[in-house]
Amino acid sequence: MYKTLETQRLILREWRRGDVDDLYEYAKNHTEGWKPHASRDVSLRTLKEFIEEDDTWAIALKTSGKVIGQLRLYPDENRGQFSARNSAKLINYALSEAYWGKGYMTEAVKRIVAYAFDEMHIELLTAWHVPYNIRSRRVLEKCGFQYEGTIEQGNKRYDGQVFDSVIHSILRRRGENDAQAAGQ
Repeated sequence: MYKTLETQRLILREWRRGDVDDLYEYAKNHTEGWKPHASRDVSLRTLKEFIEEDDTWAIALKTSGKVIGQLRLYPDENRGQFSARNSAKLINYALSEAYWGKGYMTEAVKRIVAYAFDEMHIELLTAWHVPYNIRSRRVLEKCGFQYEGTIEQGNKRYDGQVFDSVIHSILRRRGENDAQAAGQ
């Protein structure tokens, strides 16, 4: 598992069996990508996968420990095959709707970007979203990702509906330059 990371308001940590109720609370209403969880049992199966795959952080509030989302960092199979091992990773994330618009996901993604570049020595991070997900696009822009292009019909949702995939990326050297420009 990746190490536990902290931000001003969040702890990014490994998933625990006790997180099932928090996961179910936001996954039962979540419609981006996966089928909304119909029961706590579905969330428990998903939680077991998170624990076994060992590449997804639980995003928890520092003040209460409540899990409000997730962030996954895994090999970008489209790019990794052409570069050095482990040099390209894909980020995806989800946040409970109750916590949208408060800057939590931007805070979490910025921390993951710093971790990936500074400690994992990743060269390239990528992310994608569906065209109508403006909030996700804004998170990526605030974190220094640049728009690369759109893959028409690049994503199929759980219900069979097909969407375009809007692709963004950030290079380690570009991320470093962005941080320097921001006076960090």
